[in-house]
Amino acid sequence: MPAKRALIMHPKDNVATSIEEIQPGDQVQISRGGVVRNLTAIEAIPFGFKIALEEIPQGAIILKYGETIGKAGRSIARGALVHVHNLGGTRARGDLEGRENR
Repeated sequence: MPAKRALIMHPKDNVATSIEEIQPGDQVQISRGGVVRNLTAIEAIPFGFKIALEEIPQGAIILKYGETIGKAGRSIARGALVHVHNLGGTRARGDLEGRENR
């Protein structure tokens, strides 16, 4: 069976976007700029959703398009779905203002 595909938008990204439905155990091929990365999905990744390219520890920044899109609310395994259940937004969060310097 051919590998499923996902897109990485920037070399700094630690997530990729699926361009087809991915099931647990599927091999996923991610390519950017002639470099191909392969990983195994550990859970279902719906079309258009994010898959972790590496282990992401709780509290770590999640990057897409080379930009911060949030922080990991819990540890995220390589090949796992990255979505609202494990990704917390960091933009326009008044409750987080000033915490960076504490």
